Amino acid sequence: MNEQDRSTVSRRGFLRAVGVSGGAGAMLATMGALGLVATADAPAPPFRAPARSDFSLTGRAGARVLVLGGGVAGLTVAYELGKAGYHCTVLEARARAGGRNLTVRGGTVETDLDGHTQRAEFSDGIYLNAGPGRIAQWMLTMDYCRELAVPVEVFANANADALLYNASAGMTAPVRYRTARADVHGYVSELLAKATDQGALDHRLTAEDKQRLLSFLEQYGAIGGRTSGWAYTGSSRRGYASYPGAGNDGGVPLGAPPPLADVFASNVGRYFSFEVEYDQAMLMFQPVGGMDRITRALAKAIGTHRIRLGAEVTGVTDRGGQVEVTYRQGGRDRLVRGDFCVTTLPPRLMARVPHNLGADVTAALDSFPATASGKIGLEYRSRWWELDQRIYGGITETDLDLTNIWYPSYGFHGERGLIVGYYNAGAAARVYSVLTPAQRWERAVTQGVRIHGAKYRSELVTAYSQAWDRTRYLEGAWTLPPYGSAGYTLLLRPAGRVYFAGDWLSRAVAWQHGAFVSARSVVTALHQRVMAG
Repeated sequence: MNEQDRSTVSRRGFLRAVGVSGGAGAMLATMGALGLVATADAPAPPFRAPARSDFSLTGRAGARVLVLGGGVAGLTVAYELGKAGYHCTVLEARARAGGRNLTVRGGTVETDLDGHTQRAEFSDGIYLNAGPGRIAQWMLTMDYCRELAVPVEVFANANADALLYNASAGMTAPVRYRTARADVHGYVSELLAKATDQGALDHRLTAEDKQRLLSFLEQYGAIGGRTSGWAYTGSSRRGYASYPGAGNDGGVPLGAPPPLADVFASNVGRYFSFEVEYDQAMLMFQPVGGMDRITRALAKAIGTHRIRLGAEVTGVTDRGGQVEVTYRQGGRDRLVRGDFCVTTLPPRLMARVPHNLGADVTAALDSFPATASGKIGLEYRSRWWELDQRIYGGITETDLDLTNIWYPSYGFHGERGLIVGYYNAGAAARVYSVLTPAQRWERAVTQGVRIHGAKYRSELVTAYSQAWDRTRYLEGAWTLPPYGSAGYTLLLRPAGRVYFAGDWLSRAVAWQHGAFVSARSVVTALHQRVMAG
C-alpha cells in the first residue's frame, strides 16, 4: 500500500470513528473542516451529478432514499440520485407530481381547502400556468429543459405596448408603457440636465464630465438642447395616434405630454425597475405547451413506478441506521424504510408531521411564513387584445388588487387565447382566495373592464382560478426565509439521516431555479456522505 492509499484509509477510518462517537452531524462537520464537503456558508462548487461509476470504481453501492414531496425539488433529488443507481421512492400527497408547477388544461379538476371544486373547461391548446410562468435565461431551469429535451419559446415579460394603470393616482384610463416611460425619462432628463448646466453638480463633475452627461441626457430623454432650456416636449417615443404610412404619410404622433407634475403624480415610474431586475430582464422563456412539461419529463426520467401519488406523509422516524416513513394512501396506513430521507415538503407543513428529529427542527420549520398568491385564467373567443389594441404578449401593471394582467406569449394570431386576469400576492391575493371561484371570476372581470373595456367581459368564454394559500398539501405559494437565523442554518444541515430541500432553502425563493439548486446541494452532500462510508 502506498502513502496515498494509507492516507485515504486512515482518513476514512477517522471519519467513521467520528461518526460513531458523535453522530452524522459531527462527521459532516469534520468533513467540512477537512475540505471534503462544502460548509453552509461556503460558495457551492460546480455541481457534478452522481454517476454509477462512482460506485463501480470504489466497490460501494447506492443507498435507498425516501423523498417526501414530488415537486420540482423532490423530483430533482430523485432524478439526480437515480443517475448513480440510488433506489429512490417519491411520496407525493396530491394526485399528480409537480407541486406548484401546475399547468391547468381542459379537464383539470382541483378541490381546495374550502371544498370548492373547479373543473377547467379550456379549449384544446389553451392552458394556464397557475404556478411558475417564466424562466430567466441564466437559470438552471433552462439547463434542465435542455437536458430533458423540453422545447422552450420566448416569454414576453416586457412589452412597450402593454399598459399601466394607477387608479389611486387619479388615472381614469390606462397609458401605454412606452408613453409613460418616454414621459418619465424625458422629464427626469430635463431636470437633471438643467441642474447640471446650472452648476449644481460642479462639485462632483469635471467640465468634460458635464458635457458627456448632458449629451447622454439629450439622447436618453429626447430633450431639447441648451438653446431650448433642455425642455422635454415629447417625441415619437410616446407612440402614435396614427401610425406612419405610405409615401409622405409620417403618421400622427401622440400629442404633447402632460405637465411634469401630472406625470410624477401618476406614479407610473415605479414600474420601470421591473424589466431590469436580474431575474425579470428579457429575454425570458417558457416551455412550449406548458410549464408542467418540465416536471412531466423529470417524472418520466425517474420512472413513474418510483413515484407514489396520493401518499400523505404521517410520520418520520430516524432509527439511527435507517429512516422509517409512514404515510396514508388509498385509505390505508403504510410504512416504507430507507437509508436516508430528503423532505421537500413546505416547511410549515413538515413542522406538523410527527417526527423524532428534535424540537429545534420543528421550531426552525415553523419559522418560515407562507405567502399567498393567486392567478386566474380567462379564455376569450377572440384575441381582441391583439386585434384591437395591438398587444402581443407582455404584462399590464396596475395598483388594483388584481396587480398584473398577462397576455399570452403563445398562439399569436390564433382564434382563441387566454389572459391571466390577475397574478397577485400577499394581501391582494387573500382578497381573492377567500372568495368562491365564481366570485373571483366576477371581481377580476369587473376590474379588467376598467382597463380594457366591454370586450373584457363580452368575449369571455370560461375561467379558472388558483389560490395557493387554499391549496391542500401546499397552503401557500412561497415563503420568506429567515435568512441568517439559527433555524435557517440548522435546516441547511441534515437532522441525522434526514435532509431538507426546496426553493425555501435557496436565495431564489419562488423560482424553480431555487428548487433545483437546493436539490442539487442536498444530492451532493448525501452522495459524499455515502461515498465516505
